[in-house]
Amino acid sequence: MEAKAAILHYCKYQERCHSEVRNKLYELGFTTPEVEQQLSGLIETGVLNEERFARAFARGRFRMKQWGREKIKQQLKLRKISDYCIKKALTEIDGDDYHSTLNKIAYKKWAEVKKDRSLQSRKSKLYRYLVQKGYERDMVMDVINECINII
Repeated sequence: MEAKAAILHYCKYQERCHSEVRNKLYELGFTTPEVEQQLSGLIETGVLNEERFARAFARGRFRMKQWGREKIKQQLKLRKISDYCIKKALTEIDGDDYHSTLNKIAYKKWAEVKKDRSLQSRKSKLYRYLVQKGYERDMVMDVINECINII
């Protein structure tokens, strides 16, 4: 009974995906049938909701870590979230906020790499940085061209 209370607290503390809860149940010593039973119980009571998790994950990673849609999508797939929930999660990111955040971090990084001598070096550093943050390649190229025009 103690383990059931622990898993309930674990789920209520913050949004969790099914795979995180499944791993935690195994850590607590549950067997496979018990894990499946606990998971279905948590889903039925509404404590565990994958779509709600995906939406919260996307909002949080975008606002706090300024990740792009591609990185958020990749991380949700690593957590075995369904394509449907991933699509729903990405609707949480406002298009205008997305563009302004991309521009803000691009200009900030451009200022940091300005000390490099060659324009090509600055462009490649900015490109790699923004793609690593998860922004779409075509948007990254557009913002790099804007940065170059500001010089």
